[in-house]
Amino acid sequence: MVNDKITSKKIRAFLLDHIVTIVFLAFAIFGYFASGDSTPSAFVNEIAVRFFRNALLVLSLIIPVIAGLGLNFGIVVGAFAGMLAVVFVRYNMLADNLASPFGSLMLCFLVALPLAMLFGWLTGRLYNKTRGQEMIASLMVGFFAEGVYMVILLFVVGTIIPVAAVHPMINPSGVGIRASFDMGLPASEINLARGAHQVPGMSRALTGLWRVEFLHALVAMTAAALIILIIRRAITRKNPGVTQKPTWRFYFQCAIYAVVLGFGVYNMISPGNEVSLMRPIPMVTAIVIFGFCMFNTYFLKTKLGQDCRSVGQSQPIANAAGINVDRTRIIATMISTVLAAWGMIIYLQDMGTVSTYTAQRQIGMFSVAALLVGGATAAKASAKNALIGLVLFHSMFIVSPGIGRMFPTTNENVGEYIRSFMVYTVIGVSLGLHVWKQNKALKEKEKLDRKEIGRLNQS
Repeated sequence: MVNDKITSKKIRAFLLDHIVTIVFLAFAIFGYFASGDSTPSAFVNEIAVRFFRNALLVLSLIIPVIAGLGLNFGIVVGAFAGMLAVVFVRYNMLADNLASPFGSLMLCFLVALPLAMLFGWLTGRLYNKTRGQEMIASLMVGFFAEGVYMVILLFVVGTIIPVAAVHPMINPSGVGIRASFDMGLPASEINLARGAHQVPGMSRALTGLWRVEFLHALVAMTAAALIILIIRRAITRKNPGVTQKPTWRFYFQCAIYAVVLGFGVYNMISPGNEVSLMRPIPMVTAIVIFGFCMFNTYFLKTKLGQDCRSVGQSQPIANAAGINVDRTRIIATMISTVLAAWGMIIYLQDMGTVSTYTAQRQIGMFSVAALLVGGATAAKASAKNALIGLVLFHSMFIVSPGIGRMFPTTNENVGEYIRSFMVYTVIGVSLGLHVWKQNKALKEKEKLDRKEIGRLNQS
C-alpha cells in the first residue's frame, strides 16, 4: 500500500513537471497524422532547418535561468546587437566590394560582440534594480530597445550618420534603411546572378560551408553519442563520489542509439527510399551548437558557474558566502546577450533576407516558449530542455496550418491563431505551475517550522 502511494506520487510529480512537453508531443503527433500535409522526409527536413536556425537563440536563455534571473525575454536586446552588426557589415561589404562571405560573417560576430556586451551590462544593471521582477523588466527592455533601434535605422541613418543615398540598402529619400534587404547571394549561386551587385554575400555563408549527407551525419553523430555515453558510464562507475544513474536508463539509452545507428546504416546500404530525400546537414552550424551546449554544461563546473548556481538558489546565502551577487547576475546577463546576438546572426544568414524592422519580433517569446516546451521552468533549465523543446515547438509550427484547415471556416489564418494560442498558453501554464510549486514548497516549509517550534516548546 505504501509503495502504491509512493508510485502514484512519483507519477503525479512527473506529469506536473512535464505536462507542457507531453501536451506538445501529443499535439505534434496528432497534427502530423491528422493534417496529412507532408511526407516524413519533408517534415524532418523542415524541423532540421528550423532547428539549426534557432538553436543558439534558445541556448542563450539557459544561464540567466540558472543565475536566478528567470526567463530572459531581454534576449531581444542581443538580437538588436546582431542585426546592427549585420546592417553595418552588409552596407560596407557592398560599398567596398568585399567578396569574402565567411570573412564578412565573422566580422559580423566581432562587431556584435562589444555591442552585445554593452547592452548586456546595461540590462544586467537594470535587473539588479528590479530584483524579483526580472521577467517583467526584460519584457519592457525589449520594447524600449525596439524603439531605440527603430529611431536609429529610420531617422539617424542618413541624417546624423552619413550614408550613400544610391546604396541599395538605403531608402530612395536617402534617410533610413529599407524595410528589407538581402544578405547577398551564396557563393554557389553567384555565377547565375543577374544584376549590378554580383558579389558573394553572407547568405548561408555558415550553413553552406560544410554540408554532409543526412544519413552519414546521422550515423556519425549517433556513433559518437554512443561512445561518449559508454565512456561517461565507465568514468562514473570508477568515481564513487558521482551520483550513479540507474542501470536500466543506461541500457535503455544504449538501445535507442543502437536502433538509430542500425537504421542509418541500413538506409545507407539500401538507397532510393524516403530517407534518401533528406537534406544535407550543415555541419559547421551543428558543431557551433554542440560547442555551446558543452559550454553551458561545463560552465557550471567553473567558479563563475558555481557562483551563478548559488545566486540562483539563494541570493542572501550567496552574499553571505562572499559572492558578489550583483556582479554575477550582470555577467550572466552579458553572456546571454552575446549568445543571443550571435544566434541572431546565424538566424539571419540562414534566412538570407533581413526584415529590417520585424525580424526580431517574437524572437524572445518563441525562444522562451521553446525552452519551456522542453521541460524547463523559470528556475531550472538545461541544454537538453532547449534541444528537445526546439524539436517539439517547431513541430507544432509545421503541423498547425494543416490542423487549421480542418476547421469549417474559410479563414486561412486559423493555423496562425493556433500557433499564437499555443505559444502564450505554454508561457502562461509554465509560469503558473512555477508559482504554484513555489507557494506549495513555502507552505510545506512553514508547516515543518511550526512542528519544530511545537516540539521545542514541549521539550
